[in-house]
Amino acid sequence: MAKKKEKVVVEERKYAAPAIESFDIILAPIVTEKTMKQQQEENKITLKVKKDANKIEIKNAFEAIFNVHVEKINVINVRPTKKRVGRYTGTVSGYKKAIVKLAAGEALDLFKETEA
Repeated sequence: MAKKKEKVVVEERKYAAPAIESFDIILAPIVTEKTMKQQQEENKITLKVKKDANKIEIKNAFEAIFNVHVEKINVINVRPTKKRVGRYTGTVSGYKKAIVKLAAGEALDLFKETEA
């Protein structure tokens, strides 16, 4: 008697599962009044990213993690700023900022509430 092959149903994904390196590239969202306005009106999301990441790596990581299409990416190096508290001076470290424009018809809500 021949064994019957069972059909395996696999949930279809839009993209492949994100690699661990993808989570190392994107560090955190930047939340200000300006970035929230850009997110609502222009479909742009502002992120803090790894200092040595380039546009291609940022795009691939963002698409893999959030399963959306990216239309355009702008990258800015934010310089460190000098701060003073009393007589002590120091610097706040700089970082790299990426502004990601999503393709038309795509939407992403980074701040949705999850059930506990």
